[in-house]
Amino acid sequence: MGLTSNKVLALAVLSAVLLFVGTVLWWPRLARRGWRPVSGRVAILVATQVAVFTSFGLAANQTFGFYSSWADLFGQENGQGVVVDHGGAGPGGPLQVLDTLQVDVPGSGRPRIAGQIQKIGIVGRTTQIASPAYVYLPPEYFQPQYRTRTFPAVVVLTGYPGTAEALIEGLQYPQTAHRLAKTGEAQPMILIMMRPTVAPPRDTECVNVPGGPQTESFFAKDLPEAVGHHYRVGRKPGSWGVVGDSTGGYCALKLAVHHPNVYAAGAGLSPSYKAPLDPTTGDLFQGNKRLRNEADLMWYLKHRPAPDTSLLVSSSRHGEANYQATLDFIDLVKSKRPTRIASIILDSGGHNFNTWRREIPAALQWLSGRLGDR
Repeated sequence: MGLTSNKVLALAVLSAVLLFVGTVLWWPRLARRGWRPVSGRVAILVATQVAVFTSFGLAANQTFGFYSSWADLFGQENGQGVVVDHGGAGPGGPLQVLDTLQVDVPGSGRPRIAGQIQKIGIVGRTTQIASPAYVYLPPEYFQPQYRTRTFPAVVVLTGYPGTAEALIEGLQYPQTAHRLAKTGEAQPMILIMMRPTVAPPRDTECVNVPGGPQTESFFAKDLPEAVGHHYRVGRKPGSWGVVGDSTGGYCALKLAVHHPNVYAAGAGLSPSYKAPLDPTTGDLFQGNKRLRNEADLMWYLKHRPAPDTSLLVSSSRHGEANYQATLDFIDLVKSKRPTRIASIILDSGGHNFNTWRREIPAALQWLSGRLGDR
């Protein structure tokens, strides 16, 4: 059973309940002196505590999507990352459809009504980075009257470590996009949902690491190229947007700022504004001061020509550590035409899924209004 399985969570909760009941029932028999009763008390208390903490940990992981598998949890994941393929993208091409999933909306079994989610594998043509992703195709994509139509594309990024599955199950991006399009609040859009961690377990912060993963180039060049060749997405400037939360929010803003000819709009939900250097990232810049400065969005907007792109940032007055930095970023961008800035500021909300679920509908509406062939 998988780490995110409901059966695993139910088993952990049941074990915790049974151990708690057992502790109450057996405690009088273990209340005597001697090494055996003492050992019994210690064992049953430790087992109960482990079961309770395991239950809470599994529930938190399902809610926030920290780890997608046991191998991911224990740092043994090796099914994705940076590959070196000197012969090109491989026999299957740069993009392969690995599976199809239903969208959890009415009519889920019929793509013309509910749309469809496709699990794909991508190998970057220039960076040779390999990564899985999920692509949401709206119902219109399958309807005969739209067979020649192209659709705006939005890259949706998780935080770190995050899982792409959490964008579907926890944050419900496909369901929200489907509802907004059905009510006319947003245009139908293709969503490419993935984690920014393309070289796990390292957090590369969408940076082109000297001598390491060229993550920014993967998202700025290889990903749009591969998706554009396989799906009916708009090819002209203005057809692509990007949105993300936490680390994914920083990546979204950076991609829009650094590559405005690719991403016409970038939305950062609870973003940071520069790449951190910590044990999860390692030395991202290898002493290169220019790379370090350009990864700082405040520095970049102060010292480089203002990009022709639209940015959206979010925070909350109580509960988010980035509130003041977000206000400073807004003030800076307001003076940097032609860059455009918008914001979502909540009264309260922490750095979590519940906060982002409150912001995603407005963020998708905002992106919809800024995407289309220029």
